[in-house]
Amino acid sequence: MSKTNHRGGLAKLLVFGFLLLVAAAFAAWQGWKDYERFTTTELSIGPQELVLLVEPGDSFERVLGRLRKIGIVEGHDYYWKALAWQTDVVRRLRVGEYAIGHGMTPRRLLDKLERGLVIQHSFTIVEGWNFRDLRVALAKEEGLTQTIAGLSHAEVMAALGKPDQHPEGRFLPETYHFTRGAKDIDLLRRANTALEKTLAEEWAKRDPEVPLKSPEEALILASIVEKETGQASERHRIAGVFARRIKLGMKLQTDPTVIYGIGEAFDGNITRVHLQTDTPYNTYARFGFPPTPIAMPGRAAIEAALHPAPGKDLYFVARGNGFHAFAATLEEHNRNVARYQLRRGAANRNNAAP
Repeated sequence: MSKTNHRGGLAKLLVFGFLLLVAAAFAAWQGWKDYERFTTTELSIGPQELVLLVEPGDSFERVLGRLRKIGIVEGHDYYWKALAWQTDVVRRLRVGEYAIGHGMTPRRLLDKLERGLVIQHSFTIVEGWNFRDLRVALAKEEGLTQTIAGLSHAEVMAALGKPDQHPEGRFLPETYHFTRGAKDIDLLRRANTALEKTLAEEWAKRDPEVPLKSPEEALILASIVEKETGQASERHRIAGVFARRIKLGMKLQTDPTVIYGIGEAFDGNITRVHLQTDTPYNTYARFGFPPTPIAMPGRAAIEAALHPAPGKDLYFVARGNGFHAFAATLEEHNRNVARYQLRRGAANRNNAAP
């Protein structure tokens, strides 16, 4: 072979090699553009947002499989895995539930996973609930891990580190946020801490003339105010009635304490027999406070108990519309009872007649 032919063959080989490099570079560039387009293209999720669950011990490959199962079809698996490495999700995969909404791209989704931007669930403790109500509601909350189902009330308080404390009234009515899998006992601990903090803050700001000897008495009175109040505007006035009764050495004579003492046997109708039956919670039969709160008072009820409205009222009776009729004398109170309670009772009997 001549030198000329040898040089020509080498030149062709170099050109071919160059063309291969150019083709490979072009293919790589096209692949990168396709990958970049994948990372920034909105996911097709249908009319409703999806929820992705990441559980303890999950690998990204398992999470990717779960993404496919809930309907995410975009992108090759190796694109998702490359993005997981690029965003550090492989190393920083956070446990929890993640919402996949409209406008979400793969990059934004994996950014949520890396940052742990999980769905926040909420649980509301309602003002006036008793501890039994609270436990029933907690047991129905699917997002919580149930740990107290088989425990007695006393065992629950022991688990909270308060073995000698009665549970009633010890949890502040508020909305608490949590992530899926949180324990019910931890939510109770937060609510108990919130109650103690609130009670301490309000006690420190109390009216110096309030006839209460301790934060415990304030909590008990607040629970009574909570149960007696149908309209927020009457809280302080109702608290004022009880404050004056305490100062005068009168019995509190409040139906909600009697009802609490009856417990689960109460059928919705309080009778004269109930009022005359002596129990630790019967404030018609006993002077002073019942031994524990009778419900969970909110901050507003605690504040009202510690800042009762001035005045002369010593009695009140429900009007039947959420408000009360107040009276300074027993004679006036009896007239109110005849007007609002006895008349309503007669109307109910008439409505029930065939």
